Amino acid sequence: MTSSVEAAGIAVVVVTHESATSIDDCLMRLRTAHGVDEIRVVDNASTDDTMEIVQRHALQDARLRFIANPDNPGFAVGCNQGARDTHAPWLAFVNPDLMVEADTLSRLRAHARHAAGEVLLGVDLVDEGGVRDAAARRRDPLFAAMLRSPGAASRLAVPVDDGQVLQPVDIVSGALMLMPRALFDRIDGFDEGYRLHAEDMDLCRRARAAGARVAVANDIRVLHIRGVSSRARPVFVEWHKHRGLWRYFRKFEAARCGMATRAGVFGAIWLHFGAVAARILLRRR
Repeated sequence: MTSSVEAAGIAVVVVTHESATSIDDCLMRLRTAHGVDEIRVVDNASTDDTMEIVQRHALQDARLRFIANPDNPGFAVGCNQGARDTHAPWLAFVNPDLMVEADTLSRLRAHARHAAGEVLLGVDLVDEGGVRDAAARRRDPLFAAMLRSPGAASRLAVPVDDGQVLQPVDIVSGALMLMPRALFDRIDGFDEGYRLHAEDMDLCRRARAAGARVAVANDIRVLHIRGVSSRARPVFVEWHKHRGLWRYFRKFEAARCGMATRAGVFGAIWLHFGAVAARILLRRR
């Protein structure tokens, strides 16, 4: 007999921006996914065909509603908007370029239900060639350590341990996160000070601080077509990525560092942004 907790529905939140190339397939899969009671699409001022596709799905499925923002307030704001507009006891945040299978979310919820205590769960992400994404399993970044040893940045990825169904990690990818609504509400959701990137790192860290466990379900593999909505404005994306890293450092690490270290981290982050932006602009010539 299925318990009421196991049967409790999942609310899926998808934040879109210029996502026309992937959102149709993403929503088709979410609409056939087991256990989904609500789907909320929050669009951040797309100028392509994203909203036309979303509206078509909304007309076909009463579970799907959308919020069309007139501007782009960022991913974290969109996630919080979608979560506030739903009621199911489980929340899943799904990127518009993520392609779930019919049982992905229900299996993830079953893992969460049977775990000891509260959990925030991610999945094993793969690209179209089946290559595992290192971003699915990460350690907390320690910026002062990376300043002393630049190679430390490349060691943030946690090796896969397929011997563990739920592998504890510091950070899972924001491409797909599932957690109890009660936990999300208790930690006040996503920090809206982030525009793009690092908000998943922040959420995982605060969830752990609140007593939850963060883990990857190694037995659930999901296709992630990365970078669909960021290709048109790569410098804009990189700017906000680096801005998010600086915010994360200031929030969690800066107070323990001296002035010289804080200045060094600031310089390293923005020098790196300058180098990345220059490479992007040179490729476009």
